[in-house]
Amino acid sequence: MTRADWVIVISAVALLPFLYALYWGNAAPGDRVLVLVNGKQVLAASLATDTEFTVDGPLGTSHIKVHGGQVRFTDSPCANKLCVHTGWLQHGGEFAACLPNRVSLVVSGLNNRYDTINF
Repeated sequence: MTRADWVIVISAVALLPFLYALYWGNAAPGDRVLVLVNGKQVLAASLATDTEFTVDGPLGTSHIKVHGGQVRFTDSPCANKLCVHTGWLQHGGEFAACLPNRVSLVVSGLNNRYDTINF
């Protein structure tokens, strides 16, 4: 490898931590949650107000809880409950989905976090 190749490789390696922190590490807390059924938004709720609500999907009713600026599935009619085990969501760009019931939660904020799924 030439000297120029080494400069490019070292520059790229040095830039990676900065890019990671910029795009994946510093998401601001979300301010609202969007609830989608079959890919269509059916509800938008503020994360500032503690509440619980239900959303009907093809398999049945999903239960969602907003508390302390966070949101999560508390129950869903799916078999393996992966959506419930996802836990609390609070940063912009985070999401949880009950794929069998076609219900998903997306946290929206000013500075959304990106990952390989929603990038």
